[in-house]
Amino acid sequence: MSGKTAQIRNLALVGHSGCGKTSLAEALLFGAGATNRLGKVDDGSSVLDYEPEEIKRKITISTAFHHYQWKKHSVYFADTPGDDNFLADTRAALHVADAAVVVVDAVDGVKVGTEKVWQTAAHYALPRLFFINKMDRERADFGKAITEIKDILEAPVVPLQLPIGKEAGFKGVVDLVAMKAFTAAAPGGKLEAGNIPDDLKDEVEQLRGDLLNFAAESDDELIEKFLEEGELTVDEIYRGLRLGTLKGAIVPAFCGASLSNLGPALLLDAINHFLPAPEDRGPVKGQKPGGGEEVLLEVDPDGSLAAQVFKTVADPYAGRLSIFRIYSGAMKSDETVLNVTRAVPERYGQLFLLEGKGQKAVASAGPGAFAAVAKLKETVTGDTLATEAKPVLLPPLLPSKPMVTLAVESKVRGEEDKVFSSISKLIEEDPSLQLSRNTDTKEILLSGVGSVHIEATMEKLKRKFGAEAVLKPPKVPYRETIKGTTKVQGKYKRQSGGRGQYGDTWLELEPLPRGSGFEFVDKIVGGVIPRQYIPSVEKGIAEAKEEGALAGFPTVDFRVKLYDGSFHEVDSSDMAFKIAGSMGFKKGVLQANPTLLEPIMKMTVTVPEANMGDIIGDLNGRRGRVLGMDAQGKNQVITAHVPMSEVLMYAPDLISKTGGRGTYEMEFDHYEEMPPHLAEKIIAEAKAAREKE
Repeated sequence: MSGKTAQIRNLALVGHSGCGKTSLAEALLFGAGATNRLGKVDDGSSVLDYEPEEIKRKITISTAFHHYQWKKHSVYFADTPGDDNFLADTRAALHVADAAVVVVDAVDGVKVGTEKVWQTAAHYALPRLFFINKMDRERADFGKAITEIKDILEAPVVPLQLPIGKEAGFKGVVDLVAMKAFTAAAPGGKLEAGNIPDDLKDEVEQLRGDLLNFAAESDDELIEKFLEEGELTVDEIYRGLRLGTLKGAIVPAFCGASLSNLGPALLLDAINHFLPAPEDRGPVKGQKPGGGEEVLLEVDPDGSLAAQVFKTVADPYAGRLSIFRIYSGAMKSDETVLNVTRAVPERYGQLFLLEGKGQKAVASAGPGAFAAVAKLKETVTGDTLATEAKPVLLPPLLPSKPMVTLAVESKVRGEEDKVFSSISKLIEEDPSLQLSRNTDTKEILLSGVGSVHIEATMEKLKRKFGAEAVLKPPKVPYRETIKGTTKVQGKYKRQSGGRGQYGDTWLELEPLPRGSGFEFVDKIVGGVIPRQYIPSVEKGIAEAKEEGALAGFPTVDFRVKLYDGSFHEVDSSDMAFKIAGSMGFKKGVLQANPTLLEPIMKMTVTVPEANMGDIIGDLNGRRGRVLGMDAQGKNQVITAHVPMSEVLMYAPDLISKTGGRGTYEMEFDHYEEMPPHLAEKIIAEAKAAREKE
């Protein structure tokens, strides 16, 4: 392979939560000499999991970045979260990576998290390797892990290594390409090459045969040679397996134990051998700004700049740190680039390569690099950076859909602005969070992927910005309406020395179809109420309907006709008629068979077929109405109308019922009358709350 970037690799480490991605990354850095000790997640010495929230939970919450040099290759990698709550970060890293190393726990095998990251990597057609980790643990089973990879992920997996020893007796691997055994005299010791143990020879022969077939099938020349001679050289095997990996026809599998540093050293070579250089992924596809016309950019450090910001870190002291992937061209320190997404120039100072929580200042960085700059004024996650001479827009990141929404209040009175401006900064860092205001309930709502996601955000809010907030389940924006018709008098008369107040109205209230809102009809004839007072009557009703007459919720879908009344030459006023209208409305609602309406959400629930019956039963139990079902691959998509009050905290229930495989989206659809026994309960609670106040 020729090319200026042939010896650059760029990859994301992905896998389910707890499979040991960060430990593997630490072992790669240590093995390549980028760090001088083997960092460990469990004792908090990891250079990659350094946020207090990560150390507390012993999981990766935010993607960390590092790089190393190995045998003349420069490797940039992203260590991504595996927990469902933080997969938006993983998806962003896979959007910009050239390849993925999928880590599978040898004890737990393929889990839901593995399936999710595998599907995202497949969406981007990334070449992949498997690393089966924790081979030294009790119940570790290499064969079972390989079988699950084939059966559950349906991956064309090809083992290139075989473990030597089991569980606590795991001491090394057989390299099926070099046909050598690599073992360490003591855990964490250097791997030494030796002969293949006799008890593994039969299995080695069988796997070696499979491997040669896969290598040969990747290339016509190799097939010819293999059919004639029945053998390939080591270099030819590497070439064939590399071609197969880049096409996605095969996924090589390796194994080891990251914590005892047995095996990762050989993965350093595998990353160089099998994963693509930036140019192997082909030209970069973008669009001309404004026109939508496709632009193809060659991967060339001397070419035109194209970089994409895929992560932002909010720092209360250093300001915003923008992390980007360079696809073409180079970025140098102290330059101006064009933010093509926002059509604004951005001046920046020092360019950095990230090293976990540390940063290394560099003069320039080229294609394949994950780099960062601080304090860009306008740039946010997803934006494209390029030159004014040749602007290009790169494809947007996949959006994340929030699953959990909670109401958020400042813990300290008077600090509301500080809390919400700080949350806005965290949203720049994590676009899978959303902040909104419900005008009906007057609540500020924070939406995220899961409860843990929102809780970790609150911890970060306190640590980074010194702001504290309280989370509560959101209030349901109920409505009130009437089902009957009535005629009622609203009369306001006050006499207390001097000029009095007098307003007299006769109103007719009647229901309107759902969604109609409020209608006011002036039916006054003969001047029984002077024209100038009629808008005041309407205003009084409009204000009163916002507070409702039953339980304090806004009243909707009704018509009021003002058809009669009387006035006083001296005492009548706008205020008197406004109060009279309000009084008449409140009295009339209670006479016109009032009822509560509740918001109905349209839900789209995607679940494995095996869980469909349980989920439909559960939705019915939540007073839902199933509207339809559609097959989508191995999943079923259920559409249903469900009352909002029944699904405020639906996410944890769906996760437990589907083993984490279920997802859902929901949006407000319409209002419906509430069953009387439930309405009575809500009215009683509202009255009790008012009395308490």
